Amino acid sequence: MARIKNALTSYFVGARPETGVPVEGALFELADWITTIEDETDENVEDQGYYSGDGTPENDVISIAEGYSVEGMYDDADPAMKFIADRKRLTGQGRKIWLRKVESNGDIVEGPATVTDIVASGGDATEYAVFSCTITFDNIAAVTVNGTPPVEA
Repeated sequence: MARIKNALTSYFVGARPETGVPVEGALFELADWITTIEDETDENVEDQGYYSGDGTPENDVISIAEGYSVEGMYDDADPAMKFIADRKRLTGQGRKIWLRKVESNGDIVEGPATVTDIVASGGDATEYAVFSCTITFDNIAAVTVNGTPPVEA
């Protein structure tokens, strides 16, 4: 199995549409000056043991909040960073966006999301302004496998 560089995975952000997915060109890629994107997925897990087994607790995943923390240097001319930075002083619906992740194998993971922990300035005087945020899907994201849309359950 070949190793694949993280830079071959792309992340796009944009305004959340009223219905459906954003139209072509409505999303901005988080790429320039971005140095790190970490998986911040949070799982709510309950443990329960049963008499039908030996009493050893089993894990049951109750919910998943898939999210990513983004870090880099802020560039006010970058449309993706500016889109997120403009939401720093907004609350509620103002923080609701669309997130699309294009994995290196061509799979697309996307859906409505919320952006939090926005930082678009600050740091040492000798350094460039920092940029960071956390973007978390608001529900289980839709996955398009190599161009094949998901099947509705």
